[in-house]
Amino acid sequence: MKINSKDFCVAEGHKVDLKKWPTAVDPFYGSKEEYQELLGEHVAQLSAQQQLLYASNRYALLLIFQAMDAAGKDGAIKHVMSGVNPQGCQVFSFKHPSDSELQHDFLWRTTRDLPERGRIGIFNRSYYEEVLIVRVHPEILRNEALPDPVRHEKAFWRGRYRSIVNLEQHLHANGTRIVKFFLHLSKEEQRKRFLARIDDAEKNWKFSLADIEERKFWKDYRTAYEECLSATSTEDSPWHVVPADDKQNARLIVSNIILDALKDLKMTYPKTDAKRREELQAIRKQLS
Repeated sequence: MKINSKDFCVAEGHKVDLKKWPTAVDPFYGSKEEYQELLGEHVAQLSAQQQLLYASNRYALLLIFQAMDAAGKDGAIKHVMSGVNPQGCQVFSFKHPSDSELQHDFLWRTTRDLPERGRIGIFNRSYYEEVLIVRVHPEILRNEALPDPVRHEKAFWRGRYRSIVNLEQHLHANGTRIVKFFLHLSKEEQRKRFLARIDDAEKNWKFSLADIEERKFWKDYRTAYEECLSATSTEDSPWHVVPADDKQNARLIVSNIILDALKDLKMTYPKTDAKRREELQAIRKQLS
């Protein structure tokens, strides 16, 4: 069964209701062996496309991953990008902002880490945290020292959405292609994964009481995600809602979407002109 990236894409202007988006779909693989084979094929193609991206040096690719806890962001990044040359790919994880970062606008700390042309940048969480966790916990805004940030709450969040869309439009116009993933996990599957982290000593480090506290805000996060996806998915920088209850399936979907985005760039290797051929022949003579 072929993966169609458009099946998971949020159309611009679409009002998202996450209850209508599945957290699980029929698997695109029939066995563990077939999954590994398919993912291996995707990884090999991604490696080739990344080399082409680097050689053509016309575009940059920014991948953004957002999700509830335990949805599999780290695993997706690790497995899908396993064959990519580390020199052409960087991963940034954004945690709680530092005191220095809080002295700047909310987009400042992430824009410092945008990928150069020819490279892939991956944001494990991103500037979208500022309209997700900050919206669920508006008390965080006090630390940002903004002038009366919640005086007109709806206008405030609309303003942040507008700032994000404007940034992404600017980046797109200057050669950065943005692909955004929301790994859509069910509350029941999150519960199972939390229990697995408790039962497996090697995964204990992944779990904390803070994770359980955040779980209490599940409905608030769902609402925040729905409004965020609705307001910031555009034709040029779309959101993809990826069913995440099956980790292997999610990885196949994510890798397919990234491949499609790279292939859509229709990149080619730089052509060798007459001057360059003459230069290469001169070098050949020196090596003979």
